[in-house]
Amino acid sequence: MNEASTKSVSRAFSGRALTNRIMGEAGIGIVLVLLILFFAVLAPNFASRANLSNIATEITINTILAVGMTFVILIGGIDLSVGSVLALCAVVAGPILVNDSMSATVAIMLAVLAAVLTGLAVGLINGLITETWKIPAFIVTLGMLYIARGAALEKTQAQTIYQFPASFTDFGRATVLGVPAVFLVALALVILGQFVLSKTVFGRLLLAIGNNEETVRLAGHRTKAIKVAAFAIAGACVGIGAIIYMARLNIASPIVGTGYELTAIAAVILGGTSLFGGKGSLIGTLLGASLLGVLTNGLLLIGVSDFQRQMMTGAVIIVAVVVDAYRQRFSRRMAME
Repeated sequence: MNEASTKSVSRAFSGRALTNRIMGEAGIGIVLVLLILFFAVLAPNFASRANLSNIATEITINTILAVGMTFVILIGGIDLSVGSVLALCAVVAGPILVNDSMSATVAIMLAVLAAVLTGLAVGLINGLITETWKIPAFIVTLGMLYIARGAALEKTQAQTIYQFPASFTDFGRATVLGVPAVFLVALALVILGQFVLSKTVFGRLLLAIGNNEETVRLAGHRTKAIKVAAFAIAGACVGIGAIIYMARLNIASPIVGTGYELTAIAAVILGGTSLFGGKGSLIGTLLGASLLGVLTNGLLLIGVSDFQRQMMTGAVIIVAVVVDAYRQRFSRRMAME
């Protein structure tokens, strides 16, 4: 890898990416604050400490999945398999947790490792197939969605695994200074991921590939390896999400995760990451997941029906995509001037 070319590519895209990132985060941050104030006025219990803690808990899994999804979308890809892969990771780790032949501590460590490695392996497969045969990630991950779901159902014969060690499920309910411990895991992943994107060569190359892959390739970088790594990161995040799900609900079900890929994509797009790749941040993704959580919780508290909540959430997502399209046009116009 040529260090000089790496610096030149990074300089070419980092300034523009930083400007777009700040604009996106500022916009979604303002909307989130206004939404919180709106629901705080309409629903007296919304701003209570218990409810805010509940929101943080509810957005944890979506945030974790969205962290991985951000890496994939930044390179112009997509991963529709994350919900099904979460179920697969859960049913792989679940039997380890209920194995009475080992101590709870050992079982938990092995289960976490098994879930993360399963997700990582599936992510690698997605990335390798996509990049080796140049097949759209949409098609590859759609196929993996069915493969992973079928594998989860086959492994368990459609049965749910439950009764995990108390020390494992206690973590799902634990708090640290009033903040849910599971949310702190999601927050740690956001911080780590943002550091990778903004402070490492790998992260800057991801952004550069999303903007202009050919430029990065001509600079001497192995774009295939970088893009496969993005899918692998997404898969590993799914494995972590599966562990959090199991710790919270004390079950490993082969039917869990249906629709999770859509909410993860929504959080990423709402957070300002471009569907076309090359622009976005994990801080924005966290804000996007928080906005979805606040919207769902607030609408529930003011008595909006489930069907109406789905309609309103869908409308918000469509508006976010339209705004992203206009932002793309504005960026292109600014680049030409």
